[in-house]
Amino acid sequence: NTRACSQRCCCFLNLRRNPLMNQVPERRELQLADLDAVLNECRRLLETGYQRHGNWSLGQICNHLRLTIDANVQGYPTWMMLIGLPLRPLLRRWFLPKLMQGISPVGIRTAGRFVPAQDLSDAEEINQLETSIRQFRNAESLHGHPGFGQMSKEDFEQFHLVHAVHHLRFLSTDAAA
Repeated sequence: NTRACSQRCCCFLNLRRNPLMNQVPERRELQLADLDAVLNECRRLLETGYQRHGNWSLGQICNHLRLTIDANVQGYPTWMMLIGLPLRPLLRRWFLPKLMQGISPVGIRTAGRFVPAQDLSDAEEINQLETSIRQFRNAESLHGHPGFGQMSKEDFEQFHLVHAVHHLRFLSTDAAA
């Protein structure tokens, strides 16, 4: 089905934008040193309670992060890798450096396979994210990213850290809200 493929491709290429994209939600400043600090921040938000300033709950964010880390360990679908191939030189040169500096766009839809369900347990998703991070760290080899290709393990860890900070900035503690 050409329409389904087109929709799938557009989601991957981030061409279909969320209509709320021009409404920038409130985001807090957040700097974390590594993926262990990500887990600690998730546990802190769970313990203290949090306010959402975006679309996803803590559990949904952890699920999304887990799915992307798992794809790095287990591999991405072939269709994603094929679509990303011709764009990879441009994405690596222009987009990846901005992402790694923590400059990431807001409101761009992700591919459907990485969109979390609505009714997830925050605590359970934190535990599953911890398992994924452990598997990532224990992996002898990692699969390349569809848009950015192969990177060193250290660069992939930094990529996942920046990705986590991007999403966690949309949650603030109840006390700070």
